[in-house]
Amino acid sequence: MKKKRLAAIDIGTNSIRSIVVEADHDGTFRVLDDEKATVRLGDGLHRTGIISPDSRRRALEALARFCKINSGYGVVRTEAIATSAVRKAENGAAFIREVEEELGLTVSVVTGEEEAELAAQSAFNNFDLDGNRHLLADLGGGSLELVTTIGRHLEHVASLELGAVYLTETFLSGDPIKESSLKKLRRHIRGTLRLAFPGDRPVIHSVIGSGGTLTAMAAMIAASRGETYGSLHGSELLHADVVHLLAMLSRTTLAERRNLPGLNPDRADIIVAGVAVVEAMLDFFHGNLLKINERGIREGIILRALQRNGCGDGDRKRRTWRDAVLDFAASCHFDAEHSLHVAGLAHQIFLAVAETYRLGEREQQLLEAATILHDIGYFINYTGHHKHSYHLIRHGEIFGFTPRERELIAQIARYHRKSLPRVKHLEYQRLCKADRLLVARLGGILRLADGMDRRRTSQVTGLDLIMEKSRLTVRLQGEGDLSVELFAAKAKGELFERAFRRRLVFEPLLQKSEPEQTP
Repeated sequence: MKKKRLAAIDIGTNSIRSIVVEADHDGTFRVLDDEKATVRLGDGLHRTGIISPDSRRRALEALARFCKINSGYGVVRTEAIATSAVRKAENGAAFIREVEEELGLTVSVVTGEEEAELAAQSAFNNFDLDGNRHLLADLGGGSLELVTTIGRHLEHVASLELGAVYLTETFLSGDPIKESSLKKLRRHIRGTLRLAFPGDRPVIHSVIGSGGTLTAMAAMIAASRGETYGSLHGSELLHADVVHLLAMLSRTTLAERRNLPGLNPDRADIIVAGVAVVEAMLDFFHGNLLKINERGIREGIILRALQRNGCGDGDRKRRTWRDAVLDFAASCHFDAEHSLHVAGLAHQIFLAVAETYRLGEREQQLLEAATILHDIGYFINYTGHHKHSYHLIRHGEIFGFTPRERELIAQIARYHRKSLPRVKHLEYQRLCKADRLLVARLGGILRLADGMDRRRTSQVTGLDLIMEKSRLTVRLQGEGDLSVELFAAKAKGELFERAFRRRLVFEPLLQKSEPEQTP
């Protein structure tokens, strides 16, 4: 069946975003293009009540460009929505008519509640929300959409006039921003939240946030730590991180903010108000963990379009991290029999060392993901395939893992063969000390298990592992001649011994004996 190409356009208060995807009949899709233009439709809107001529011109130019891009990709349907600024503006309806007359683009003006539901649909597609109450937040230039969920069920939906552009123009003055105006802003945010959620506040497990402010926050915090990831999607921030970021930003001038690593200069004037909203929200709901959803409303539009165009249900229900890893591996045409067999052997080794070295369930999941994906670099070329595996994983979109975890998985897979981690390996050196040790340990396990399937024939059917004071004794179990597997395991044991500071001792092979034949 021929795949459909769809586009979604989100006309917001601060910027316009356009995304083009290629959708399969089962509801999955691949992003082909993702564009953004900062047009500031909300400039001066709270004072004048209208979209200014300059803002309207910038928006029309951006939309015309996006329509040409979409046409070039062969898009069969474009879903376009307009949000807070167009909803509020006295000339919002006239702007929508102008877009349709000049560009032939039909735009739907959605309510705040519809915005919230679109953001929620994206969160459901990207995060495991089962079993707990979560707060989903989408922060734009004109409004803040909040949804509390129990598992995948919407509980409470609110659209609040707490957008970054609106709050900046209404409350913040001075350069650097006056402390008194920031205090007034924070009181207003808390008061607005209390009105929207009167009585007992829901106890939440985590906050999942989308919108430009949230992505910028993750980028600034990552840059301050010297972290460089292929994507910020799934990043996790603590409330303390947000508190410290707000304190730093509130002391800077606009010129200084424009030069901050990780912050787009176009957002420098509104970032303080945006971060203040996020900090107040976390404080109000007693939320300590904030997860970043880079996709947000525009992906929600795509998911809704998939439903309307008969491409599955547009929703990956109850998808697990293991499903995502296997899907990604299959897309790279991995050797399933070998990879899954090595994963089984690696799991046995992991269990032998886990308690002594305090390795838990999450570390086991990182190892399993890396083991399944360790050879996907063959998809590019055999030569240097361990390095190709690293880059494919690092830049891949794997559900259920943070950017840091994707980087760890990529590096664990990268060290399954050839050289051990070295000072000259810049990606390895950029990791913190604890993560470097974790990569070495889990990489050592993968390397050892991979050697045990050197011929890719699953000859080693099990392991007998004995932890002693300064060594790990290993006995291979299986049928037939295991000399090749034993030789390869010994040859690939150095990283394990170095990382765990424990000698590997291989004792005589345990082979199933042939049954005696009766004469």
